[in-house]
Amino acid sequence: MSSEPFTADAHDTIQVRGARENNLADVDVDIPKRRLSVFTGLSGSGKSSLVFGTIAAESQRLINETYTTFVQSFMPSLGRPDVDALHNLSAAIIVDQERMGANSRSTVGTATDAAAMLRIVFSRVGTPRLEPSSVFSFNSSEGMCPECEGLGRTDQIDIDELVDRDLSLNEGAITVPGYGVGTWYWQVFVHSGLLDADKRLADYTEQEWHTLLHLPTTKVKVGTNSFSYEGLIPKIRRTYLTKDREKMQTAVRAFVDRAVVFAVCPQCEGTRLNARARSVKVAGRTIAECSAMQVDELAAFVTSLDEPSVKPLLDGLGHTLDSLVRVGLGYLSLDRESGTLSGGEAQRVKMVRHLGSSLSDVTYVFDEPTVGLHPHDIERMNHLLLSLRDKGNTVLVVEHKPETIAIADHVVDLGPGAGPAGGHITYTGDVAGLRASDTLTGRHLDHRVALREQVRRPTGVLSIIGADTHNLKNVDVDIPLGVLTVVTGVAGSGKSSLVHGSLPAHEGVVVVDQSPIRGSRRSNPATYTGLLDPIRTAFARANKVKASLFSANSEGACPQCKGAGVIYTDLAMMAGVASTCEQCRGRRFRPEVLAHTLRGKDISQVLAMSVVQARDFFTSGNARTILDRLHDVGLGYLSLGQPLTTLSGGERQRLKLAISMARQGAVYVLDEPTTGLHLADVDRLLALLDRLVQDGNTVVVVEHHQAVMAHADHIIDLGPGAGHDGGRVVFQGSPAALVADADTLTARHLRAYLGH
Repeated sequence: MSSEPFTADAHDTIQVRGARENNLADVDVDIPKRRLSVFTGLSGSGKSSLVFGTIAAESQRLINETYTTFVQSFMPSLGRPDVDALHNLSAAIIVDQERMGANSRSTVGTATDAAAMLRIVFSRVGTPRLEPSSVFSFNSSEGMCPECEGLGRTDQIDIDELVDRDLSLNEGAITVPGYGVGTWYWQVFVHSGLLDADKRLADYTEQEWHTLLHLPTTKVKVGTNSFSYEGLIPKIRRTYLTKDREKMQTAVRAFVDRAVVFAVCPQCEGTRLNARARSVKVAGRTIAECSAMQVDELAAFVTSLDEPSVKPLLDGLGHTLDSLVRVGLGYLSLDRESGTLSGGEAQRVKMVRHLGSSLSDVTYVFDEPTVGLHPHDIERMNHLLLSLRDKGNTVLVVEHKPETIAIADHVVDLGPGAGPAGGHITYTGDVAGLRASDTLTGRHLDHRVALREQVRRPTGVLSIIGADTHNLKNVDVDIPLGVLTVVTGVAGSGKSSLVHGSLPAHEGVVVVDQSPIRGSRRSNPATYTGLLDPIRTAFARANKVKASLFSANSEGACPQCKGAGVIYTDLAMMAGVASTCEQCRGRRFRPEVLAHTLRGKDISQVLAMSVVQARDFFTSGNARTILDRLHDVGLGYLSLGQPLTTLSGGERQRLKLAISMARQGAVYVLDEPTTGLHLADVDRLLALLDRLVQDGNTVVVVEHHQAVMAHADHIIDLGPGAGHDGGRVVFQGSPAALVADADTLTARHLRAYLGH
């Protein structure tokens, strides 16, 4: 371990003493303030536990404690991290890759304050003059379109997907999930006294149809009980259509997809604003037109305005728009819904919001800010990280890309391995010292993957004809079968539109993405991969009992926590709190189940094992096969019982890949599989992709990592730029031909990577 070269007063360092969060092994470390520090190490080495779980978590907890008890009651309850001492913390702002939520009223403009500044400009200098800026807000009653209430779209519900007209209510005429015979909703309709429950719906009068489908909320009395009756359509709109689609149960989501057709609002044409707001113009453009422009085009428009009365406002707006362009988001528009942004895009939008902040001397914490970025865009991101530091802030970055590690003032490397083998500081110091150190990161910092000597020959092609999703310009392209193809290009060039908009329609295509894995907080790698089945069978055979005893979701579950291991307490207005179950002490099973062992281990001890440990425990059979796949995709550090809700996007993708690897003759589509991978793990990923191809599969990877590009058999490069400037195939062929002949942004960066 190398010593820290930064010598300064103790108050100029964040001092961490005895950090033990997750796998951290009593870590002591000093981190310089008002510097850019990058935290490196394998996935699962403890980087996030140190940066997010310890430093940022304690900063946020201490800030929350400064609020009144009343205000704290509306905040999540944060426990103190497992650490002996933390000194000299400043306020931490976490800029992570969490999606920005599916609130359809939140847009890029509202998330960055650009929309607010634009509204004020229109209220001050627009013609005809409308003084209040709220007139230009689709979230205000003064500005929103009355037809769609500021959403820009309307929904039409197919009545025949709600009811079976040939049945009566008593026979189950309502076919909506949750409205079956005997349910509470069904009872409200049947016992309201407003409808004949034995009459076929086909025989209903017009008035009865209105009562069933459209009646506004009405108080009805049945005997001594009063309750509210509401027509089926407003009830479904209120209970189902206002919810985040991703959080719906599978049956409800399928019903909504089937029964509801969303269309652009005919009155406002999707602009969300009423006619009055749409009538005002600045330099010949309405606010709706400005919001729909690409950010880079809007930035040029704002710069061209000669309005001295609002010059400071225009300067501020121009700065925000230019910042969006600098982080590679110039292809977005201000009216783009926040919920449609990728994790990387969401992180960069949040970053721009903070760049315009007047705060200084705070700690900014970033989680892989280069995710989703082409090497060309990483350069821009690096400039922004440095500009945040130069404003007098402490910038802490968890990162794997050598381009960002290279600009660090200070590096903290964790390891030496992952999971139980990690949690130690293996190096602290400058980048030159890291490069000279004998750590895994130091050894791989200058590692370069060479071009293939011989690319594999395709066994056929999968043709995409006339692709025009989003910004694609009627693209025709052949995806070669039986080889490794990398689709690349700057952020916003059309890669995802081409791959995800066209390939999934073809037979045999397996999409392995980073989207959340649907399932409860009880789901874990063992249940998701099917690994729990052979484990339960092994326990059952060894103890001559039923296999169902060894499922925490079945009869073996602790009766107190129902097998969750924690008790979830709903505190009404306050955020819910999870506390370890006192009866099973977090082990999830009944005591009599834990008395049964397999080679000296009970079921909770086996589920606490990492994949690497479990491979030594299960040396053969189906369990070992599944564990080998998990290890091959770089998830050796995950514990078998870790809740799926705690996994990152990259970990979720690799878990999905592990369970789909048994197929042959498939077309695998992977979206940035290097996300979250250490430089040393990228080699293992490339070997895995090769094995998939050797087994007779086709692999198509959307990727920016030059190591994956160099290793490919075939490259499809989109561009030349982003948004309107993208959407074309600017190169297709072998990596060697790209490096030798092409003049695209990708070609330039791949040449630099290879030292050509």
